[in-house]
Amino acid sequence: MRAMILAAGRGERMRPLTDNTPKPLLLAAGKSLIERTIEQLVMAEFTELVINHAYLGRQIETALGDGSKFGATICYSPEGETGLETAGGIIHALSLLGNAPFLVVNGDIATNFPFATLKTQAVDLAHLVLVPNPEHHASGDFQLHPDNTLSSDGENKWTFSGIGIYSPQFFNTAPKDSTKLAPLLRTAMSSQRVTGQVFEGFWMDIGTPERLQTLENHLAPSPI
Repeated sequence: MRAMILAAGRGERMRPLTDNTPKPLLLAAGKSLIERTIEQLVMAEFTELVINHAYLGRQIETALGDGSKFGATICYSPEGETGLETAGGIIHALSLLGNAPFLVVNGDIATNFPFATLKTQAVDLAHLVLVPNPEHHASGDFQLHPDNTLSSDGENKWTFSGIGIYSPQFFNTAPKDSTKLAPLLRTAMSSQRVTGQVFEGFWMDIGTPERLQTLENHLAPSPI
């Protein structure tokens, strides 16, 4: 199974840190966010990687190279300076992702999720990993039903972690330009074609300088 890391976001909420550095290359405990994700994926035997980029994206290619130093192969999907939104970026990279279901991971999360468990996960159109709602997103995104299908309605919603498996067919009817992912997911959910699971381990959305500092503190070695 191939994997794609989404790294094309502008990182507006991270400014001024992202004025001259793409958000996935921001450091926490001496290592960039995207390097940590790559290392986790390789440990889980995801070694064929696709990375999209937009704003300052050439810095990402320079920093990561062809992936050989991580034990992986990396193909890049450049989107210009403005990007194509989440679904648009995936659609733009479909020719690099093959005909089988593939894993997609947001480039601005930190987690100890066991990615290897997804290699054998059955998927119709999409399968999402959900997490408990963080303080900054208390209302959540999707409800998980007893049959493991997801819906966008309900009182007991969980937050989408930015980790999911998608069938290429999921994007068949989507426009081929800048497109958000959430509307496509809601449409597929209305036909009960999106499943999910809950992960209650370590997970953070590194969306602000404050959360980057929280991650730095989390990763710092414990005092002796």
